Amino acid sequence: MNSPPPWLAVVGIGEDGLEGLSPVARRLIDGAEVLVGGERHLAFVGGHQAERLVWRSPLLATLDDIAARKGRRVVVLASGDPMWFGVGATLAKRFPPEETTVVPHPGAFSLAAARLGWPLAEVQTVTLHGRPIDRLALHLSPGARLLVLTEDGTAPAAIAAWLTARGWGPSRLTLLERLGGVRERRLDGTAAAWPHKPGADLNTLAIDCVAGPQARPLSRLAGLPDDAFVHDGQLTKREVRAATLAALAPLPGQILWDVGAGSGAISVEWLRAAPLTRAFAVERDSDRHAFILRNAATLGAPELTLVAGEAPAALAELPAPDAVFVGGGLSAPGLVEDCLGALKPGGRLVANAVTVEGEARLFALHAKHGGQLTRIAVSRAEPVGAFQGWRALMPVTQWTLA
Repeated sequence: MNSPPPWLAVVGIGEDGLEGLSPVARRLIDGAEVLVGGERHLAFVGGHQAERLVWRSPLLATLDDIAARKGRRVVVLASGDPMWFGVGATLAKRFPPEETTVVPHPGAFSLAAARLGWPLAEVQTVTLHGRPIDRLALHLSPGARLLVLTEDGTAPAAIAAWLTARGWGPSRLTLLERLGGVRERRLDGTAAAWPHKPGADLNTLAIDCVAGPQARPLSRLAGLPDDAFVHDGQLTKREVRAATLAALAPLPGQILWDVGAGSGAISVEWLRAAPLTRAFAVERDSDRHAFILRNAATLGAPELTLVAGEAPAALAELPAPDAVFVGGGLSAPGLVEDCLGALKPGGRLVANAVTVEGEARLFALHAKHGGQLTRIAVSRAEPVGAFQGWRALMPVTQWTLA
């Protein structure tokens, strides 16, 4: 049995309007019974007789309006490539692909790379539309090239100031406005001496990263220096943290529960390690909440979710995890059992202990559930008078179950 033809089309459109569209895109628009888009996009098809839906806030309301028109020829007008940080990705979560046709247009990233002569495969692409500038921290490294979709016309100056405050003032910036249209404009400068006033809201900012003397580039591999985090002493030390992240094995798109998060270091490094991951830092001590949020922002993981409360009760409403780290609260009745029961198939649980009582608990869990026990002992060289001597950190017993 043949499937009915798709009723919903998503057509990418650029600053050049209808003139820049392919014949396929034009036919879809010409045959539309319902047109959906922002005021700017709908203005490109001013003489069309179709019903018009302007995006409402929240976006979900308009998705419901679209769904109610199933069976009619609905065309959504979107900027550039709808599937790259565009509304097409949102629609794909709601409507099945067999009901949808997507016709992309060259997007801001492709056009910006073409103007700059940057191979797009060698560029980091970031959107800050509706997202904090702190996301950029994850991508800063000497020689890195970033293409950034900004929030509005004031954003480039704010980004320049943010880069300068973090030691990246020599970075070269290029602002590209209204790409692909007759009013396209390019502005150049450095972060430390950005001379331009706010411009068009529709812009893309290119950043050619140059580290100043005060910059501190950080690897995305696990085991950041201890002093990269603010904390009150409740910090999984660098060497143990690296081993812990290796055992947790972050993979793209996976979810972590960081139980007894302390400074949030494990959550932050999990989010830095792989794209599209999520992390829930569960911490009962209210004084540490500020540490967790500050570390997440400073180190490029502002999407970390802080869960203020005590486990296991605080875990009840969280999505099922792919990995769980228990850094505190081992003695809480039922905590580890609840975590094990929540794990997705193929999930990993890692628990660390430094006290005798915590170690005994891990021995009991190992006897009951199996897994692997490891003792991690680290010594660091420190001054002893005019010489150097080894100072041992507290040994850590680690239980891993996968």
